Amino acid sequence: MANDWHILASPDEIPSPALLVYPERIGENIHRMVTALGQPERLRTHVKTHKMAEVVQMQTKAGISKFKCATIAEAEMLGQAGARDVLLANQPVGPNIGRLLGLAGWFRDVRFSTIADDAGAVGSLAEAAQTTGITLPVWLDLDVGMGRTGIPLGQAAITIYKLIDQLPGVEPAGLHLYDGHLHDSDPAKRLSKWQMMIDKVHSFRTELETAGLPVPAVVGGGTPTFPFHAQHTDHECSPGTTLLWDFGYHDSFDDLDYLNAAVLLTRVISKPGSDCITLDLGHKAVAAENPHPRVQFIGLNNAEALVHSEEHLTLRTTDAPDFKVGDCLYGIPRHICPTVALYDRAHVIRGGKLADQWQVTARARKLTY
Repeated sequence: MANDWHILASPDEIPSPALLVYPERIGENIHRMVTALGQPERLRTHVKTHKMAEVVQMQTKAGISKFKCATIAEAEMLGQAGARDVLLANQPVGPNIGRLLGLAGWFRDVRFSTIADDAGAVGSLAEAAQTTGITLPVWLDLDVGMGRTGIPLGQAAITIYKLIDQLPGVEPAGLHLYDGHLHDSDPAKRLSKWQMMIDKVHSFRTELETAGLPVPAVVGGGTPTFPFHAQHTDHECSPGTTLLWDFGYHDSFDDLDYLNAAVLLTRVISKPGSDCITLDLGHKAVAAENPHPRVQFIGLNNAEALVHSEEHLTLRTTDAPDFKVGDCLYGIPRHICPTVALYDRAHVIRGGKLADQWQVTARARKLTY
C-alpha cells in the first residue's frame, strides 16, 4: 500500500484532535487473522480495542460469529451489532451479574458466557441465573503466569470446575487463559515459553476430562501468542489489537504482520521556541499510561516530548522551522486500545476522503443494561 495512505485530501473537514480509521486496512487485517487460522470459526476476537459496531459487522461478514469483551457495555454493543456468541472475559460481581443476565434474557438468540476463578462468584452466578430461568455457560479462568486474574492449575481449579458442572444455573463452557505475560520480541523465545505453558494446560484439560468433566473448548491467548494458538492448538483465539494495530506491537513483534488502521490527526497550535512545536494532543487524546514516545508521528522521526498535559503535547524537533501554526500531523499511538476509548467517534477515511463517522459505542460504561 502507498506510503501516503493516511493523508487527508481535505483535512479542514475534521477538527483535531481526531481518531481516523481506514476500513480497507481493517478489512485486510481481518483477512490476515482468518488466513492465520484457515477458517473464521476459531476466531473469538476481542472488541476492547475498537468498541465499534461497524468493525464487528465487518467481522461477521467475514464469517466471524464469536467475540470476547471486557465490559457489559461491550457485550451489549456486540448483541446489537449481530454477534451470536459473546464471552465476557471479566468475572462479574455485584450488580454486573444482573446486568449480564439481563442481556442474556433480552438477546435470546445470543449465547452469552463469562469467566470465573472463585467459588463464591460461581455460587452467586448460579443463584442469580436460577431466578431468571437462564443457564449461563461459565469458563474456568486459569492463571498461566500473568498473575492478574484466574486460578493456578491444580486441585483448587478442579474443585471450582466441578462446582460449575454441578450447580444448577451454570454449566461448564471450557477453559479460558490469557498469556499476556509472554511478550518476548524474539519469536523463538516467546514460542518456547508458550510451549511449556500450553503443555501444562493440555495436561490439566486431560485431567478434567479423565474425571468425567466436559471441557467443550479452550479460549487462549491475546495478540503476541495468537500465531502459536493458531498453528499448534485447536483453541479459539482471541486477539484484539490485530484489528487496528499500533506502533507498540509493530516495533515489538516483527513476526506479526498487520497494518496500522487507525491514526490520530493533530495540529500545531503554538510554537513556543525555535526548536519546539505544541500540538493539541494531550492526555485526553492519546493513551498516557506508557512512557514517551506515546505517539509515532509519520514523517517526523526526530521529535522529543518535552511537556504532555491534558490538552497539549510539546515536542522538541529540528524540523520545527518547517511547521507553522495550523499545520497537521498524523500519529500512530503506542497503545491503540485505551486511545480509542478517549474518542466518542471515529472519522472513517476512504481514499483520503472523509466518508462517514462511526460511534465508539462501547466506550461508555453503560448502554441500556
